[in-house]
Amino acid sequence: MGYVFLAIAVFGLITSSVFTGMVLAAVPRFLRERRTAEVELRKRPGFSPPLTLLKPLAGAEPDLEAHLASFFAQDYPTFEILFCARQPDDAGLEIARRVAARYAQVPVKFLSTGEPPYINAKVASMELMEKSATHDILVISDSDVRVTPDYLRAVALPFADVQVGAMCCVYRGIAACGGLWARLEAVGMSVEMTAGVLVARMMEGMQFVLGPTMAFRRDAIRQMGGFKVTADYCADDFVLGNETYKLGQTVVLGHHAIDHIVINLSLMASLKHQVRWMKSTRFSRPKGHFGTALTFSMPFGLLGLAAGLLLGHPLWGAGLLAWAVATRLALSVAVGHMVVRDPSWFNLLVLYPVRDLMGFFFWAASYMGSRILWRGRLFQLLPGGKMRAAE
Repeated sequence: MGYVFLAIAVFGLITSSVFTGMVLAAVPRFLRERRTAEVELRKRPGFSPPLTLLKPLAGAEPDLEAHLASFFAQDYPTFEILFCARQPDDAGLEIARRVAARYAQVPVKFLSTGEPPYINAKVASMELMEKSATHDILVISDSDVRVTPDYLRAVALPFADVQVGAMCCVYRGIAACGGLWARLEAVGMSVEMTAGVLVARMMEGMQFVLGPTMAFRRDAIRQMGGFKVTADYCADDFVLGNETYKLGQTVVLGHHAIDHIVINLSLMASLKHQVRWMKSTRFSRPKGHFGTALTFSMPFGLLGLAAGLLLGHPLWGAGLLAWAVATRLALSVAVGHMVVRDPSWFNLLVLYPVRDLMGFFFWAASYMGSRILWRGRLFQLLPGGKMRAAE
């Protein structure tokens, strides 16, 4: 049995090391692109087409007022912000109105949909905001996102190429309120998610976008049939990016890293969120998700340690575990520090190996059933990434 464990451990460490090597090979390209983009952004006035920001809201969230204020405080000549929720008295809309009152120079609209006709309730908000938008480049961001004043210039830059139909931003996880579980989830966002995106782009190009910030030409949205193409999907960001790619338009991974705030502070809230995320990926990209198991390193390192102890070779086992930790630290520094500029060295060097181990168990849990809890409602995921209300 010890040799079986050893064989599995070595195989898993080889595959995870290959994945690490692919990530490290992809990082220099991203850094070169960022340097080029930063040179362009220093030019004034530079490329700055008028933009419409779409902000779907659903109730109040921790620090929502500060997050929304960061979108008003942009170093950008012409933009408007549209907010939409189900009801006009939604707590999130009330906060948005309060913030907007401090930035009278920014055009803003407040919209409400009533009870949405779609399984994915956000789609109704997106449809209404698109119809009300003044400008033809639509910038969409989640409510739990915080940005810097140069955000819109960075988002607009890829659209200087007329072939670009969509772009998205990498992001770093920020545990704004602290706490172990929030920090573990945050470092997974910073390193694990971004590493997978860099490898996917290297192997097949960008065929999707990332939800925390995504931007589209309005023409691309209308050609694909409008936002309603995502009405039955959980991973609407993946669908929108993939449909843009199918139109023959370029999808760009932007150089600008944004703050994605972790609002799940308790253990159970964090676990449910991350398993839901994994299940969504499993149904949206089943083949790629299945292979994700071989990108984790810590489970195989610990299995190697157990094999070494069983076989009476503890140094072998310790060496395999050290190998696993080394690959995770390489990812943390290259992706977490250099690509998304995560400021927390404790998260990157201490917590990320733990998060890698947890990620494997989240992956395994994604195969245990097809139901997810999303914004207080229970849904069942279907093949292809669609969902329906669970009975």
